[in-house]
Amino acid sequence: MADDVFALSPDAADGRRVDPREGTPLVETANRTQVELTPTDVEALLPPGHAARLVWRFVDGLDLRQFYAAIGSRDTIGGRPAIDPKILVALWLYATIDGVGSAREIDRLCYSHDAYRWIRGGVSVNYHSLSSFRVRHQAALDDLLTQSITALLHRRVVTLRRVAADGTRIRANAGIRSFRRAQTLRECLAQARQQMKQTARQTDGAGLSREAAAQARAAAEQLVRVEEALAELPRVTAVKRRNRSTSEPRVSTTDPEARVMKMADGGYRPAYNVQFATDGDSDVIVGVAVINTGTDQGELVPMLNEIERRVGRVPDQTLVDGGYVNHRGIEDATCRGSELVAPVPRQRGRRDATPPQPSDSMAIALWRTRMLSAAAQDAYRIRGSIAERVNADIRAHRMHQAIPVRGLHKVHSWVLWIALAINAMRAMEIVPHLMT
Repeated sequence: MADDVFALSPDAADGRRVDPREGTPLVETANRTQVELTPTDVEALLPPGHAARLVWRFVDGLDLRQFYAAIGSRDTIGGRPAIDPKILVALWLYATIDGVGSAREIDRLCYSHDAYRWIRGGVSVNYHSLSSFRVRHQAALDDLLTQSITALLHRRVVTLRRVAADGTRIRANAGIRSFRRAQTLRECLAQARQQMKQTARQTDGAGLSREAAAQARAAAEQLVRVEEALAELPRVTAVKRRNRSTSEPRVSTTDPEARVMKMADGGYRPAYNVQFATDGDSDVIVGVAVINTGTDQGELVPMLNEIERRVGRVPDQTLVDGGYVNHRGIEDATCRGSELVAPVPRQRGRRDATPPQPSDSMAIALWRTRMLSAAAQDAYRIRGSIAERVNADIRAHRMHQAIPVRGLHKVHSWVLWIALAINAMRAMEIVPHLMT
């Protein structure tokens, strides 16, 4: 039998018979370090009707001329081509609906997730471009929100028959320990200026190394933040005097425009007060505002102005909670033809609402009388299901731990993205938790 084995084996170079059981077996093993260029049909990545396709179709119907007007590269003067704003708008809208608020995370998903890859369409993006685009185009973004409301108004999805306005306090991107008194801020300013001088001397006329450039940039940013904090100090002082507060005013060196507010859980943290006005029949956002005061008092008139600016008129009926109620707001809403539904404060010792008083104006008396009716009380009960649902959605799915940007201007831009994403969901009938 051994002869038969050798008979079937190949011959060696010297003519000897070779036993096939000798030597090392020849196999093709796995090599996972090599780069494979795998052909991909990007268009076939997503099935028809996928949420990313719906978002793209929504963006395709928007007027993006303001975004294109900001691009410096032109065929007449040259320059590196910019990323198509349509791609960046679609990426941020889809990410906001998907509950992703980090530019770095979107950057990663653009190369690992089919939906983001499909929106990107082979165009190279990075988190720097995504991060700056989110906050750079507030006016254009504000116009997109108005476009979305107008389109839904023409389709009679938005009726303005009943609009609920409410504010929610959202955690700012600043720590409570970053708040400093005036004396400490002046000391921080002197330290920041000294640090700037030291980094300037380190260069000594030579080019900056990467590490030295990072130190110089950090020193410059710290100096700007401290100067902004000192500029905010008089405003904080004026508010405390108006409120007759005896505590010493403090301002954050991380986010000077943030204010310490009482949150829903009873704790006090740096926050912004985000205001939304929601159409009751469609759950579409028709008004947006961001303030850095913890109370909604006095915000009714600005919100009515905001709604009228976007849709051309005020709602037939405006639902607000007791925090919005003041005589000026009630009279303004009545004069503009919007029926205000808001709780009437109770006098001390009374269980029911205060009836009309002799000193009341006509608008105040009408409001007090209206709120005694069962119809107005039933309408007010609906307020929570309209306004609070939007606030809960934002806190649970689109806010995460804290606002990812700093400063009123940037926070307003971030809130506009959320409002536009919510309106896109309403227009496209996208169900976020069913997105794949």
